Amino acid sequence: MEPVAALREVAFWLERSRAETRRVKAYRTAADVLAALDPDRLAELARTDGWTTLRGIGPKTSAVAAAAAAGEVPEYLVGLRAAAQPIGPEGSELTELLRGDLHTHSNWSDGGSPLEEMAYTARALGREYWVLTDHSPRLTVANGLTAERLRAQLAVLENLRLEMAADDDDHEMRILSGIEVDILDDGSLDQDPELLDELDIVVASIHSHLRADSATMTARMVAAVSHPSVDVLGHCTGRLVEGGRGTRPESTFDARAVFEACRDHGTAVEINSRPERQDPPERLMELALELGCLFSIDTDAHAPGQLDWLGYGSARAAAVGIPADRIITTWPVERLLEWTASGTRDEKVAKNRQSAREM
Repeated sequence: MEPVAALREVAFWLERSRAETRRVKAYRTAADVLAALDPDRLAELARTDGWTTLRGIGPKTSAVAAAAAAGEVPEYLVGLRAAAQPIGPEGSELTELLRGDLHTHSNWSDGGSPLEEMAYTARALGREYWVLTDHSPRLTVANGLTAERLRAQLAVLENLRLEMAADDDDHEMRILSGIEVDILDDGSLDQDPELLDELDIVVASIHSHLRADSATMTARMVAAVSHPSVDVLGHCTGRLVEGGRGTRPESTFDARAVFEACRDHGTAVEINSRPERQDPPERLMELALELGCLFSIDTDAHAPGQLDWLGYGSARAAAVGIPADRIITTWPVERLLEWTASGTRDEKVAKNRQSAREM
């Protein structure tokens, strides 16, 4: 192994297992330090065992780098691989059917890793398609993307598509363009409408004023999911049930009205796989299923190891009996894009209703 790859894989397994952020950061920082060095300097460090002379390299990260440089799989990495447990085993059959992930983040907004690393990790996990959905500009705390920055990101993604297509990896993965656009107070969307029309996938989510009254929240959400550009309603209640950010109660809204609007306007309800969200709650998943909605199981990953969290969402979907074909992330990419890019909203709604009838 190469030292950089070994350090990043350690970070992957730690992220996947929901280890403390400081532990993950130590290995990612060490990988970044070594990645910036030229081959001659790396060879010198390997020859002299001088890893800890570099700022950002400690005894534990040094041991991983030294073993990898010597052509060995580091003992710590061997242990992490062996200790890895299946995620959401109750939904394993459904997880096997998932082809893509429509909600992920990079360090262009509030993610922790470059989009290139996120893409290559998604491909290594066997995804057939992957969507980068960094935040929109209003969410300044998450370094949301202005229209100008989003256009720059789209150019980077196009170059990455060409790069990944040219390498010799046997597994092909489609990179799709996207955004997690903020739903504003009046239900409008926080991005240039013409730019939204250019994207493959638009996830719309609420991140502000989550404690507004039910009527206000309902009108806001219905307006957003009825917008022709929106494909997925993200983490609909906004709740947090665990984790370092503490807990947060569900937003109050008329779920029946919102899910009927999702059904009638061709917008899938996201089953967010983040353990601290577990959103929507089971009772709302059951209601959306009863009303004929489509769903999207997504990771909402902010780091490479979190891209393997789809099992959490699958287990929750399986628990309420959601059929695989009602989950758009089980669809082949051609079917997904035909649905999202239907020439008119009426066509998309018709496809939505046809999918529901087939079940």
